[in-house]
Amino acid sequence: MDTRPPPADLVVARRRPRQSLLAPRTWRRPCEDRAASFAAPHPPPISVDELCARWRGALDAAAAALRAAHDLPVGELTRRRTRLDGERTSTLQLLRALAKERGASTRFLQLAPRADVRRLLGVPAGIEACVFNLDGVLIESAALHAAAWTQAFDELIWARTERTHGTFAPFNPVIDYPRYLHGRPRLDGVRAFLASRGIRLPEGSSSDPAGAETVHGLATRKNEILRSRVDDQGVAAFTGVAHYLGLAGEAGIRRAVVSASANTQTLLHRSGLESLVDCRIDGNTMAAERLRAKPAPDTLLAACRALDVETAAAAVFEDSLAGVQAARAAGIGFVVGVDRGGHADGLRERGADVVVADLGDLLAPG
Repeated sequence: MDTRPPPADLVVARRRPRQSLLAPRTWRRPCEDRAASFAAPHPPPISVDELCARWRGALDAAAAALRAAHDLPVGELTRRRTRLDGERTSTLQLLRALAKERGASTRFLQLAPRADVRRLLGVPAGIEACVFNLDGVLIESAALHAAAWTQAFDELIWARTERTHGTFAPFNPVIDYPRYLHGRPRLDGVRAFLASRGIRLPEGSSSDPAGAETVHGLATRKNEILRSRVDDQGVAAFTGVAHYLGLAGEAGIRRAVVSASANTQTLLHRSGLESLVDCRIDGNTMAAERLRAKPAPDTLLAACRALDVETAAAAVFEDSLAGVQAARAAGIGFVVGVDRGGHADGLRERGADVVVADLGDLLAPG
């Protein structure tokens, strides 16, 4: 028997087993790279709406290529266009099946050519921009605002009653919110409600702490409560809103949001609509530019200026009677009343060109 020691290279080979070509060669990576690779989260799945938009872009590009293919025989062009139309139909069916699998609505999925998207929006051909009221049209935040005002005013009234032994009617969100606060800048709303209760507070300043017994302190306290409620409860867009805004963007129509709330950006962000809006006119803008609340047309005119569009070429979407009045006073070309509260007749009487229950009703003909 050969008792000689094995060659040095064989000893090395025995000490380091051969690694599979399929196995990750982690022994070559630094420790921090390995930790990062294990900690990296999986990317979130693409939404059905985003997939729909990407497929529409790809199919539209194919259609444009066929329109430019002047050297192909007529029969070949016809055959390819027919096949492309079939692919558009079958792709839409697959996207709808995916939406159902994810538990999402299929009502608003469209793969119409980009040239037809404007027609799907249900607005006249000359419209270049759409201006949307935030609360009641895009999102349901009135309940959050009303609850925040209720807490802020109740704190004030309770403290005042304890100190003065007076009697003050508590804040009623059903009556007082629409009467004194909805659609108004925050400070104006505070003044209006306090006047209704015969309470006078010093004006104070924006540096007043939340809860100080001043107009500014009470407004700051309400804002603090609202932000906390939004963080805890979130806020959601109405069904179909994101799809409608996305289609408007694809059609080259500019989009603005108007609201008296100073928290408009936060609400848009939390509802997932921030990236679907080109500009906003909010409570901060109103204070900085001294814009009057609706039914004055100031905020709508400011939105048209920000979008660089004539008022006659703009469509406005409003859920309130004051909003429709403001649109008519501004000379808006097309006014859509969104009836979420059972006052369709009032919206028509104020001058709405069309009244719908939600934005999806405008897409229905497509």
